[in-house]
This record gives sequence, structure tokens and C-alpha cells, in this order.
Amino acid sequence: MIPSLPRPLWLRIATGVFVAAFLVFLFLPLVTVAAFAFNDAPYPAPPWQGFTLDWFTGNDAEGRTGLFKDEELMGSILTSLLVAAWVTLLSVVVGTTNAFLMERMRFRGQGLLSLLMLVPLVIPGVILGISILAFASRVADLLGDVFGWEAEFLRPGLPLVVLGQVSFLIAIATLTISARLKRFDRTLEEAAYNLGASRPAVLATITLPYLRPALIGSAAIVFLMSFQDFNTTLMLVGADSPLTVMMYGRMRDGATPVLNAVSVFLMVASTAIALLLMRGDDRRRT
Repeated sequence: MIPSLPRPLWLRIATGVFVAAFLVFLFLPLVTVAAFAFNDAPYPAPPWQGFTLDWFTGNDAEGRTGLFKDEELMGSILTSLLVAAWVTLLSVVVGTTNAFLMERMRFRGQGLLSLLMLVPLVIPGVILGISILAFASRVADLLGDVFGWEAEFLRPGLPLVVLGQVSFLIAIATLTISARLKRFDRTLEEAAYNLGASRPAVLATITLPYLRPALIGSAAIVFLMSFQDFNTTLMLVGADSPLTVMMYGRMRDGATPVLNAVSVFLMVASTAIALLLMRGDDRRRT
């Protein structure tokens, strides 16, 4: 349809209804969860009993342990942040290497390698986690039987969680950085080489600054996906539970408004990260 032509009344009404229904479907659950994080009742459901911040700041003396006073929940948040930080670092570094390998090199089997990089993205997280756990356990047993090494990092725990998440998040970082690198004008590098610049100098002053938006964007995506990952993490976690696994365990014992408070905290943090990235992108464009 040509945008300049007037649309019939029924089409305008249908468009408005569709947009409204989509927004309700998208935001009503989030608004509901956020609202009952402030409800003065020991359950996250109607009726409304009044406004309170106890589910954020309450302590044991008041009979309500809020999010910021709950050592287990706060510890799980720090654990998730630690895991996400390592996963982000490893994924971006390896993803950048993969991007240069796929875009700058030509070798036999390159197409097959590109396809294999995408396989972890289409495998269900539970299957991926079980596969990694089984493989890592066999390798750890083999190292112990043959060499007498105790490969604890291959046992269920945070190192294995990091390796498990990196196994599929590397593909996202690789695709994001490769898309940016593919549009790079290599004559800029050639001009720098002709002026006597070394390869490390060209990489540091020309190529990487050009890739900075892709590096930051892929790091943000990987960080958020790592922080909220559940399926793969559940299969590989040990004694130190990340936030998603901790919330799952709490939900099995019964939902409480504290979990709503956690959801509000995560929504605010995710929104803040997104706004910071958008603001930084606008500054780079100007």
C-alpha cells in the first residue's frame, strides 16, 4: 500500500487494535509482576493490600527478608555477574578471532566450519548442557585414571557453566562481529601499511576502532544472554547457584513477592544497560 494514500477506516481500526493487543500481550505480564513487588502481602497475587518496600529492603527482624537483605539471592546475583563477565570476555575474544578467520582467510572446508559454528544455536539448551556434562565428566575421569590429575574445572561448577555458555554464545559474537568486518574498507589498512605502520599498529588504530560498535554490541548481547541462561546452566551448575537456578529453586518452594522484586531489579538493570548503549551509539554517530 502506498503510504501517501488514505487508508480505509476499517484498516486504521484493525491496525490500532493489533498494536494495542500486541503491547498488552508484551507489557501486561511485566507490569503485573512489577506491581506485586510492592504489594503489602506475603503472596504475589491480588488483592492489593497497600504499598510497601519490604520485599526490597525488609530484614529478618520485620519477618520479611527483602531482596537486598537476602544473602542467598544477592550472592546468586554476584555469581551470575561473575559468570556473565567471563563468558562475555571469552566469547568476544574468540568471536573476534573467528570473524577474522572467516572473513580474512580462505581455506578448504571454510563453509563447513561456518555451518558447524551455528550448530550450538539450534541445539536445545538442556541437550547441550547434558552433552557437555557427560563429555567433561568422561575427560575428567580419563585424566584422573591415566595421569592422576583432579580436573575439578571439568566437574559441575562455575568453570563448566562458563564453558557451556561460551560454547553457544561464541556463535552470536562471531556473527555480529563478522557482519561489521565484512563491510570494512581494507584500503584503509593498505594505506597505513604503505605509510610504514606495523600490523599491530594498524589493528589497534584502524581495524579495532572500526569494530568497536560490533564489539560492544556483541558483548552486551552475550552478557545479557549469559545472565538469564537457565537450561544449559541448570545441567552444569554445582554448589554456587546463579540467579536463574536460585529463582527456580525458590519457585518450587512457592512464589513470594521477593521474586517479583528480583524481576523488577533485573528489568531496571537491563533497561539501564540498553539506554547506556543507545546513548553511546548516538554519541559515536555525532
